[in-house]
Amino acid sequence: MSEKSEKHDERLSVLKTYKLFVGGTFPRSESGRVYEVTDSQDRWLANAPLASRKDARDAVVAARKAFGGWSGATAYNRGQILYRIAEMLEGRREQFGHEVARAEGLSRTEATAAVEAAIDRWVWYAGWTDKIAQVAGGGNPVAGPFFNVSSPEPTGVVAVLAPQESSFLGLVSVIAPVIATGNTAVVVASETSPLPALSLGEVLATSDLPGGVVNVLSGRTAEIAAPLAAHQDVNAIDLTGAGEALAKELEIAAADNLKRVLRPQPVDWAADPGTGRLLAFLETKTVWHPMGV
Repeated sequence: MSEKSEKHDERLSVLKTYKLFVGGTFPRSESGRVYEVTDSQDRWLANAPLASRKDARDAVVAARKAFGGWSGATAYNRGQILYRIAEMLEGRREQFGHEVARAEGLSRTEATAAVEAAIDRWVWYAGWTDKIAQVAGGGNPVAGPFFNVSSPEPTGVVAVLAPQESSFLGLVSVIAPVIATGNTAVVVASETSPLPALSLGEVLATSDLPGGVVNVLSGRTAEIAAPLAAHQDVNAIDLTGAGEALAKELEIAAADNLKRVLRPQPVDWAADPGTGRLLAFLETKTVWHPMGV
């Protein structure tokens, strides 16, 4: 082989630029800041955007804008879109397996199993979109000439602090039930392992999911979560990814506009998720209607 050919083969790989996912687009942090993400062996993986308070506020605006259309869509249509997300992830299993393995220090076999479980979870929640109303609502027996019917409705914009230790399966397990029930989400990715979450944004952008339904931020959990907990246009907050001290601070801030709060608790992300998270961010509307005489 000639010297010229050898030099041609010695090329630099194209490193991936990770960005936030807000309103269906991929902005950098408005502050221009990044932080180093390392693997379990403290080896550099990438620079991730260090989201600011302004990024958090922009994400809330995008989520609110998307809420009307998403909550007004049929449950069947939402299920189709969640299934489409699973389809798109199925085609990128190798990429996500590689990212999860590096992020969590897992073997490729373990990481592949986690990714496949996350894909299956999207399918599982897709199947629940048009069934949860039968679990959370129905006709109520009343004394009097009335029909009395209760039906679940989405709470609104939900801030979600993704689990710190489960960068993908745990992430999907907290996002999917929020949007399956018609809410929109502002997600704060795992601080130490944000890359799978940022890559998920690329999948969501190509899965028929309307822009703004899911917004993904990376950075310091406490810095991003504080303005979200105090934001008057955020209706609920999932504190899964917050430590005990931070969770208490955020719960106090959330009380200002009576946000629904899902407190952190030990979770086996590989176990059957049940309907608890589907019901966590639903409101019940009860309608009384007089019977005809």
